[in-house]
Amino acid sequence: MFSGRYGINRRISLPEWCCTVRLIKELKLRIWVDADACPAVVKELLFRAAIRTKTMLTLVANQGLAAPRSELISTLLVPSGMNVADRKIIELVQPGDLVITADIPLAAEVVAKDALALDPRGELYTGSNVGQRLAMRNLLDELRGGGHVGGGPPNFSPKDLKAFANQLDRWLAKNKKP
Repeated sequence: MFSGRYGINRRISLPEWCCTVRLIKELKLRIWVDADACPAVVKELLFRAAIRTKTMLTLVANQGLAAPRSELISTLLVPSGMNVADRKIIELVQPGDLVITADIPLAAEVVAKDALALDPRGELYTGSNVGQRLAMRNLLDELRGGGHVGGGPPNFSPKDLKAFANQLDRWLAKNKKP
């Protein structure tokens, strides 16, 4: 099931699905978004960038999402449950794709499939840094579980959005279609 304009769900027919899949395969660049926890300002920036650069953008979530009407932008609804959206992204991501996620274990799996992951705060995860980030995340998770460390990341800021926009622009420029 896909979510249409402004989060209204609709079923699509097999011929329509095949046409959509064919369009996805024809487009060189693909951006996948782990959309449930992605900040709204990041999604808005991604919508504008996808349309401007003619890049396929798919938001994967377990709830309906509002998205502009465009053949380049789609939402993929998955059932509720632990890591269901993550598993769907891993299933669909291809080498060279970009995945927007703050989930470091998902980022590690994306990188293992020769794709890149970009945190909404602007950190690009690659084969050279994702292992270290995953180890740090696991350590902090253990420390929080033992009550040794509290809190989480700071609030999302304009500086974070700027860092994200800069990394996204670099990726789009590097992978620009001929």
